Amino acid sequence: MHLDHDHCYRAVRSRDPRFDGWFVTAVHTTGIYCRPSCPARTPGPGNVSFYASSAAAQAAGYRACKRCRPDASPGSPEWNQRGDVVGRAMRLIADGVVDREGVTGLADRLGYSTRQIERLMTSEVGAGPLALARAQRAQTARTLIETTSLPFTDVAFGAGFSSVRQFNDTIRSVFATSPTELRRQSRSDRGATASRAGTVTLRLAFRRPFDPVGVVGHLAASAVEGCEELMGNTFRRTLRLPGGPGVAALTPHLDHVSLRLHLHDLSDLAAAVARCRRLLDLDADPEAIDTALSRDPLLAPLVRAAPGQRLPRTVDEAEMALRVVIGQQVSLAAARTHAHRLTVDRGEPVDDPEGGLTHLFPTPAALATIDPARLAMPTRRRATLVELARALAEGTIELGPGSDWHRARAQLAAISGIGPWTTELVALRALGDPDAFAPTDLGVRRGAAAAGLPPQPHSLARHAQAWRPWRSYALATLWRHQP
Repeated sequence: MHLDHDHCYRAVRSRDPRFDGWFVTAVHTTGIYCRPSCPARTPGPGNVSFYASSAAAQAAGYRACKRCRPDASPGSPEWNQRGDVVGRAMRLIADGVVDREGVTGLADRLGYSTRQIERLMTSEVGAGPLALARAQRAQTARTLIETTSLPFTDVAFGAGFSSVRQFNDTIRSVFATSPTELRRQSRSDRGATASRAGTVTLRLAFRRPFDPVGVVGHLAASAVEGCEELMGNTFRRTLRLPGGPGVAALTPHLDHVSLRLHLHDLSDLAAAVARCRRLLDLDADPEAIDTALSRDPLLAPLVRAAPGQRLPRTVDEAEMALRVVIGQQVSLAAARTHAHRLTVDRGEPVDDPEGGLTHLFPTPAALATIDPARLAMPTRRRATLVELARALAEGTIELGPGSDWHRARAQLAAISGIGPWTTELVALRALGDPDAFAPTDLGVRRGAAAAGLPPQPHSLARHAQAWRPWRSYALATLWRHQP
């Protein structure tokens, strides 16, 4: 973590937005905590402390700055880069596991005792799972207060609080104001308009640079009709959430991504936001990635041409694994056709109030029982798809946000018909491993040849060793620039 006092203070003094989300600054004299880029007057070095998370600052008695809103900054890129237990735990907490299953459920998913999880989280993040979940509930509540006209009772339970009193106490403690004042201020300061019940519009922050053409273009090119679509520059897709289906619409802007959500259950807001951030890889650290990849003189021109590449990820890891298998050794158009047929046949219908989305992608359980003879694909791929669906449905393969990347690779490779290309594409698009690489991918080879890199898989793999630990982003860069 970036908690060295001198380094942190230099970042705060320069108001460098690249460090937003890496840490927060607690000001002793005012009792507030800020993001590093806060425009307020910089306090003296002896009057500040630094914490790894908003939850840690809140636990120490500090409240969020009303000016820079540190709770709305991008998440730390650390948790998407790490496959260890703390990184896995942070991704699960962001997905709402603690609110739904408690700390015991989190520990069970990770294979550790609750005491071990508490100790590890407190040591590295400065706060335990309950404190981190509380901070997330506070941010979810603030979003609902400012973007909807829902009664505060609905906001409280939608954000995951167990009582209205707990909701009021937390809002006052974290933001030093009441829910009523927060809503009034949002109307007067930002001209916010109330959304209808079940609809929330908010801004997703990211670190610059950000190239939306690469990530949105890839998602649109592989979109499955019925559950994904591109409308203008807005990418829309259906979501399978714990409380019911949802629809997300993501529109990139220069300084943020606009997210419009239609939710069956507002308690799914935090999970929906976390999954949409993962979809566009919004918590990445593009400065560090681009700097590392630019050391290769053949890759550097591509990085300069389109800086800030993101990984085209997913909102459902199991769905992506199944789609990668469907796309084995066929064109992108053929893969989309196969996936669409399965979606209509086995997916659950959804209502889309603003577009043409019709279904959720089928669950592994729905595909595990399908007659392989009904699948319009080669016999071997039929068997692979059904075997993978059964393994995912039975839980023998775990591909959720808290999965172990190395174990998941080994479990996938044990299935007949799944080779290195499939495993690495799942690791990149489903798990978000920043160092996945598939040198046999046709798009990668085309991009490599155009850049003057060796297109032969073995030679390209050897050359790519210099790109570690960011080979996934090099792959995304080559996809972006393929002829």
